[in-house]
Amino acid sequence: MRIPPYYHERTWQRFFAGAAIGAVISWVVFLYLFGALQEKQTRRIAELEDKIVDLQNDIRIWQEDYVKLNKANKKKLTVQEIRVHLTNAEQYKLDSYTTFHIEESVKEDISHLIAKDMETVYQSKELLKKAIENKTYTMNEQTYRLEVTELFLFTTLSIEVKLKLVNN
Repeated sequence: MRIPPYYHERTWQRFFAGAAIGAVISWVVFLYLFGALQEKQTRRIAELEDKIVDLQNDIRIWQEDYVKLNKANKKKLTVQEIRVHLTNAEQYKLDSYTTFHIEESVKEDISHLIAKDMETVYQSKELLKKAIENKTYTMNEQTYRLEVTELFLFTTLSIEVKLKLVNN
């Protein structure tokens, strides 16, 4: 059995020629579209890389500003709270109400320091100590004076005081 020779018939020749030309044309169209899409993607990637570089620069600038502002804010921190602790109330057998009254009295005396910047408070710490130590308290017919033992200064002004009996 023999295979018929299709290349001799004109219809088959036209069909194969059309298929070959169609394959070439479709391959050219495919290459054109693929190239156009790849060019578009390459352009988009380049734009995104530029945007990433710009955003990284922005982040670096923001971080530098953030560090500078933190340093400036640390310089301008303010006192937000005052804590006073009486350390030797047990020695003089004072009840908790009297201890509380003395601590609150000291807080009232120095309450003007709240919302002041720390530099100002630090510069006036000796005056602050003298103001606390010069006030006398009379309880149970005895006069007491406070002595500042420790003074911690940050956003919370923490003061530890000691009672001393004043000789009449």
